[in-house]
Amino acid sequence: MAGSVNKVILVGNLGQDPRISRTQDGKAMANLSVATSESWREKSTGDRKERTEWHRVVIFAEGLVTLAEQCLKKGAKVYIEGKQQTRKWTAQDGTERYATEVVLNGFGARLEMLDGRNSSGPPPAQTPDDYGYTESTSVDRGAGEHGASERAGKQLSYQSKDLDDDIPF
Repeated sequence: MAGSVNKVILVGNLGQDPRISRTQDGKAMANLSVATSESWREKSTGDRKERTEWHRVVIFAEGLVTLAEQCLKKGAKVYIEGKQQTRKWTAQDGTERYATEVVLNGFGARLEMLDGRNSSGPPPAQTPDDYGYTESTSVDRGAGEHGASERAGKQLSYQSKDLDDDIPF
């Protein structure tokens, strides 16, 4: 059995537009703020209660950064798979600070838009790029004020091209 597993799955809504920046070596990265909520009914009073958790998400995977920059907006519902990491740094006042984030980088990183772009229309087309990312594009067609309207949704997930299914014996 494997020693350990570090996998985080979130389904939630963006609290703000993605913030795109660059690392010190010039690679693009995206920062997301994702809200997940749970609700329940208080047994003693019958009142409905809700708790929202905010998650910091950092995307380093090139294709997913592009998707976040071009397609995601505040309020968008997303599906995210990544790993949890904690950063430590020293602030200007000398205190040690920590931040826990969900990181999307490399194998297993996944980001999908869930805003109703999956029902009618043709099945998603999948095209792997040179880095092992698979891009799925689905199209919704619906009757609008002036006839049919189209909305395209994109889903990217990373799959390593180095996986070999051949058994060596």
